[in-house]
Amino acid sequence: MIAIGCDHGGYELKEHIKKHLDEIGAEYKDYGVYSEESVDYPDCARPVCEAVLDGSAEKGILVCGTGIGISIAANKFKGIRAAHCTDVYSASMAKQHNNANIICLGGRITGRELAFMIIDAWNNAEFQGGRHAARVAKIHEIEE
Repeated sequence: MIAIGCDHGGYELKEHIKKHLDEIGAEYKDYGVYSEESVDYPDCARPVCEAVLDGSAEKGILVCGTGIGISIAANKFKGIRAAHCTDVYSASMAKQHNNANIICLGGRITGRELAFMIIDAWNNAEFQGGRHAARVAKIHEIEE
């Protein structure tokens, strides 16, 4: 299951992403927000990160205006590896090499078709492990 959330700047794109997830048959839960009323992106990152961390969701998608702020907020949660991606290759590598468990997008900078391709690349990629697992383990050491 994919947890999905956004702030007001990502609301429109999040709604398009939900339709795309429906079309590809991906199970998701929408953690808000549910309008374009101004909110603070750190508050919006929290429920998605918590769902990933407690196992309610396997992974998450977060969207704010640029994708930057919400990715910074998400990465403050111990165990979250949130990748802000603006292209398909980076999205695939975020999963393959970094085992990113959340992907972050910018609703004001990423067109919806590109967003769908980015999500699909990340969602369909597999973590390669090996030397990459050792590097992810070092990230966890830093968190400690």
